[in-house]
Amino acid sequence: MVESPAADEEIAHVGPAVTVVVPLYKEEENVDYAVAELLEVLDTMPQSAEVILVDDGSPDATGAMAMAWHERDPRVRVIQFRRNFGQTAAISAGFRHARGRVIVLMDGDQQNDPHDLPRLLAKMDEGYDVVSGWRKDRKDKLLMRKVPSMMANRLISRITRTELHDYGCTLKAYHSDVVKHLHLYGELHRFIPALAGLVGARVVEIPVNHRPRTRGSSKYGISRTVRVILDLLTVKFLLKYLARPMQFFGLLGLISFLLGFCSLIGLLLEKAVAGAGLAERPLLILSVLLVILGVQFLSMGLLGELLTRIYHEVGQRPPYVIRRTAGIDADADLVADPVAALAAKGPTPVTVDVDDDLPEYELPARRVPMADRVGHGGPV
Repeated sequence: MVESPAADEEIAHVGPAVTVVVPLYKEEENVDYAVAELLEVLDTMPQSAEVILVDDGSPDATGAMAMAWHERDPRVRVIQFRRNFGQTAAISAGFRHARGRVIVLMDGDQQNDPHDLPRLLAKMDEGYDVVSGWRKDRKDKLLMRKVPSMMANRLISRITRTELHDYGCTLKAYHSDVVKHLHLYGELHRFIPALAGLVGARVVEIPVNHRPRTRGSSKYGISRTVRVILDLLTVKFLLKYLARPMQFFGLLGLISFLLGFCSLIGLLLEKAVAGAGLAERPLLILSVLLVILGVQFLSMGLLGELLTRIYHEVGQRPPYVIRRTAGIDADADLVADPVAALAAKGPTPVTVDVDDDLPEYELPARRVPMADRVGHGGPV
């Protein structure tokens, strides 16, 4: 009897089938409700699952509440950062320690509906590598959130050539083979579907339920638009010139150098034939500047080629520092101190302080009743 590749993969895989990664920052009002509802949904699903709560250095009781959930349910694993490193770093840490074949990413503010998980996984079973949620009926403010998001989604889709209605929706499902190869930093988490195209991922989008925020406040604002635009330029460069930066900088360098060189030749011929003076000609300064810029661009291309080789041959340090963990193999993530690395002091291993003087939190004796939670709707 010949075993199928799918069966071989099933046998080779060790651990849960699904990992749900939930980044958290100052969500003490939502943690209990969100995790309780998520676990109840996972109880009804046939796939084995785990949950990774990533506390992004919250100054409130979010981290302690997450740790309390691990004590109550071993399926819940926790990563707590020493300070706020940003949502992208939190997602990167969750991806790094996920053990499931499929990794589902969702927010911890209860606006993403965990009842959409079975639909995402069913779509993954059709052979897709990334299933992205589309908040078709979005429950956010029109001018401050929906309009800027609509413009950003069109711009991102046009530049990255990955057409999605909603890049900003956190609720997405990824095949682990796709995201394990990604190195995320800045605000790149929203561009994961486009970056997944670098490894040939199949991407699809389905409508998902979106619920209004009833507790806490949003951590996002219009101020992050500038950062998103700058990171979009980075993504465009990565998508087209990551493995060949010389073709980008070299082309600019050659154009600049040739324009400056030809202009200088023209000035010299004019001087030789007509005896025209060059000292006060603005074109002379421009020509010299173009030649210099051409040489600089060519140099940047060569340096880019060297950095590309380093990028592919040297392991990447994760862009975060962990304070403590629960249910996580800390030895598998020996993190170098970013400050020490930037100061050229070499890697400084960070120990996991299990006995930090942090506030303890005790869960209620029972899960949060459905009546007290934000209601969930059916599929959009």
